Amino acid sequence: MIGKLNHVAIVVPDLAAATAKYRDTLGAEVSEPVDLPEHGVTTVFVMLPNTKIELLHPLGENSPIAKFLDKNTDGGIHHLCYEVEDILAARDKLVAEGVRILGDGEPKIGAHGKPVLFLHPKDFFGTLIEIEEC
Repeated sequence: MIGKLNHVAIVVPDLAAATAKYRDTLGAEVSEPVDLPEHGVTTVFVMLPNTKIELLHPLGENSPIAKFLDKNTDGGIHHLCYEVEDILAARDKLVAEGVRILGDGEPKIGAHGKPVLFLHPKDFFGTLIEIEEC
């Protein structure tokens, strides 16, 4: 069921500074910032040969990652995203195995324009997991 690692998401307190660090210091190719109001974040993707890094910054007062930054003022790793071929089949199998899906259990469109779901971190050893249909 699980496919390749799509990205590692890092919450950053200053999106412009983080983008510049990856672009100018590490020489990485980075995307333009994209606001995702439905998810309460602004994202920038750092392109790597084998995966991506997603830089996340809160968008709006109700951003779910604002609390993360309150607790981790320097930022930090937020989640891992794995690809799945069929998100609904993956969801149903995971639920049957006792995994908790965050939110209402229905996929939302993520930063890549594809359906995504988040899995409860307590079901994966303290790690928030995102699955994305490929």
